[in-house]
Amino acid sequence: MPRQLVECVPNFSEGRDAARIDAIVQAILAVPEVVLLDREADADHNRSVLTFVGPPGAVVDAAFRSVEKAVALIDLTKQQGAHPRIGAADVIPFIPIEGVTLEECVQLSERLAAEIWSKLKVPVYLYEAAARRPERTNLENIRRGQFEALVQEMGTIPARDPDVGDPVCHPTAGATVTGARKFLIAYNINLNTPDVAVAKRIARKIRFSSGGFPCVKAMGVLLASRNLAQVSMNLTDFHQTPIDQVFDAVRDEAAREGVEIAGSEIIGLVPNEAISMTDPAYLKVENFRPDMILENRLAQAT
Repeated sequence: MPRQLVECVPNFSEGRDAARIDAIVQAILAVPEVVLLDREADADHNRSVLTFVGPPGAVVDAAFRSVEKAVALIDLTKQQGAHPRIGAADVIPFIPIEGVTLEECVQLSERLAAEIWSKLKVPVYLYEAAARRPERTNLENIRRGQFEALVQEMGTIPARDPDVGDPVCHPTAGATVTGARKFLIAYNINLNTPDVAVAKRIARKIRFSSGGFPCVKAMGVLLASRNLAQVSMNLTDFHQTPIDQVFDAVRDEAAREGVEIAGSEIIGLVPNEAISMTDPAYLKVENFRPDMILENRLAQAT
């Protein structure tokens, strides 16, 4: 039987406490067939992103264990960061890598959602290819108002009811989003100004929802630790809008504001095809290494 590989890239609402992130990582690695490819934590965003791969069943098992650990360790009533969130385990996407279809990844997300609700009593939303309502294809629609709004609105506004579970937020872990999608590139551009309003204006110009580039999601945030404004982006289809096109657009918009690009960041892994279209040095990618390329990490790990 040909090899089946699914990638999972869960995002957790903890980017400052290394011990908590370690515990979540260990929960994933407790599943023997799963391989951790990458670990990123950002204190300003107060968020960590883990990337792991394995056979479909093992990946769902590891994903559940990571959520279980996050629910036990992360209290959203005491958590603040630059990145919007509704859950301790905020979003858990499944991505087909080898010998697996997107539809099969949808089924994995549904299986995970049912297990999270039945065992942890955390309500779950389904997004992207797994979305059961058209508006929930886009994560930002589910996350509107963040945890604080969701606690108030779930159970009182029908549009905020979860896809799986009762319409009651978990008191400390909130809700979780899972689904299936194509490969996404998490890409941030840091500006040489602390003025977050500049980053927000640029984000509004380039994101698709405001009339910008297809498959680009963007927001402006402040990196307090570096006193820099950041255009924080998700590129959901680099074939439609390549990284260098986004970089050029942000650079040009920044220049109109009298601002320059201080550097850029790739969070997690990037497909070789996406990065080979340009040069990491041209993109001013900070601390770029060959093992940030998905195929290189897969070859090393598997």
